[in-house]
Amino acid sequence: MTIRQRRYSKEEIARRGQELYESGIRQQVEAGNEGKIVAIDIETGEFEVDKNVVPATNRLFGRHPGAQPWVIRIGHRAVDHFGARSLKKNS
Repeated sequence: MTIRQRRYSKEEIARRGQELYESGIRQQVEAGNEGKIVAIDIETGEFEVDKNVVPATNRLFGRHPGAQPWVIRIGHRAVDHFGARSLKKNS
């Protein structure tokens, strides 16, 4: 079993992940994938898309065992939410 260690703070992972997503990945994945998950390695910029977090991140780790993943739900501000309020982005 591989033990993975985070090498960045949560804030740094979020900053880098959001920057990578907005600077190019979003345009590649958004069409036809709304509601799916994109897992992004913040060090390489490589990414995987799936309906669920675990398969997306597992494929990313399969390609890059030392990946530092950040995930977002395509077309939404967050991966998950609690309560009745929608987190869908208003475009």
